[in-house]
Amino acid sequence: MLVVLLLLSLAPPTAAQSPQGDPKDVGVRLVADGLTAPVTLVEPPDGTNRLFVVDQVGLIRILMPDGSLRPEPFLDLRSQIVPLMTGFDERGLLGLAFHPDYATNGRFFVYYSAPLRAGAPADFNHTSHISEFQVSGDPNRADPTSERILLQVDEPQFNHNAGTLLFGPDDFLYISLGEGGGADDVGTGHVEDWYAANAGGNGQDVTQNLLGSILRIDVDSGDPYGIPSDNPFTAQPGCADGCDEIFAYGFRNPYRMSFDMGGSHQLFVGDAGQNQWEEVSIVDKGGNYGWNVKEGTHCFSTANPNESPAECPDTVLSGVREGDPLVDPIIEYANANRPDGLGLVVVGGHVYRGSALPQLAGRYVFADWSTGFGRPNGTLFVASPRKQGLWLMQELRVANRPSGRLDHFVLGFGQDSSGEVYILATENTGPTGNTGKVFKLVRPSG
Repeated sequence: MLVVLLLLSLAPPTAAQSPQGDPKDVGVRLVADGLTAPVTLVEPPDGTNRLFVVDQVGLIRILMPDGSLRPEPFLDLRSQIVPLMTGFDERGLLGLAFHPDYATNGRFFVYYSAPLRAGAPADFNHTSHISEFQVSGDPNRADPTSERILLQVDEPQFNHNAGTLLFGPDDFLYISLGEGGGADDVGTGHVEDWYAANAGGNGQDVTQNLLGSILRIDVDSGDPYGIPSDNPFTAQPGCADGCDEIFAYGFRNPYRMSFDMGGSHQLFVGDAGQNQWEEVSIVDKGGNYGWNVKEGTHCFSTANPNESPAECPDTVLSGVREGDPLVDPIIEYANANRPDGLGLVVVGGHVYRGSALPQLAGRYVFADWSTGFGRPNGTLFVASPRKQGLWLMQELRVANRPSGRLDHFVLGFGQDSSGEVYILATENTGPTGNTGKVFKLVRPSG
């Protein structure tokens, strides 16, 4: 999830990403409240128009078509997740994906932080579980006894857990993993990679663990899962030329990602930065997205993370992935440690494909968590492609709020089958209380 840094006040966009024209106004409408820390929202492909809300504390709730939030959870995993810190925590129940044939097979998948498994390194923090469950005879209740663990990933620290699960247009399951946490991709559980100028490097490593990567697996074959035959690192078995599960690598904390419902169905990911730059990338098969050689489009130094070195490689120089280019993001903005900082931590969103806000059609809507750790003041953004270089980025002003902002910490997004976009937010910095809400983007007068 998010990495908490001291935030400076929001500054205007830099010249490279300065908006053209007036800020875009949107409205937000409250559709659910009384939650704790909602992190994502998913509509199952079953035609029921229900929306499933994932609460970090371990609950999946159902928002019914009539607008009511069912009091009984669809699934309660509170007893299975690691105890959470109430002040701030990045662990918990983080992801949910429904099988493309959910309407007939009732299968769905979750990503949650479990206590450290037996046999894991004793100095690690916890173990991430990617598990399959089945719906019960009641369509509004899962069968809690049906869990089948597909994958366990031992996590060195409590943060940088990523946590998104998605089924792609190819019907394979995509999984986002952070690089293990802490800071700078160094320390306990962070292996050495090919780039000798920087310590650590789970983001650049593809042979010793799965951290810092986006995975792609086949949940309809194999035991406990299969590997798609066209995954990029399958020329040699296992992890000899890169672990077979890896689809793309070089990430720090790719917390939220989404497929575009339209167009060419590109995969967008927001990758939380360290001290200098926040970024959004379009993910391609086999891509190396730079961390910890680069932070955004800039060189990165573990020895001095607050200053960018003048030079660094733009390709992998040695090892099993020698020659792989480092792929730059499509969106980049300065974070809190810079005087031109726009926000604290990027929260990936969705390409808007709805009808309520035609001015946003085909544009990428995303957010920053807040303009200050002590002040719930998340910022919404929209970005549009240009012929070359970084996408044009612009703040979305919330017209029906006096501040023009959401006045909440933004935790995530959701999108329904009509392409409309929802915002998951809370007034608390940690997973506690009942200030968690779901908002829907609407017309300014909506």
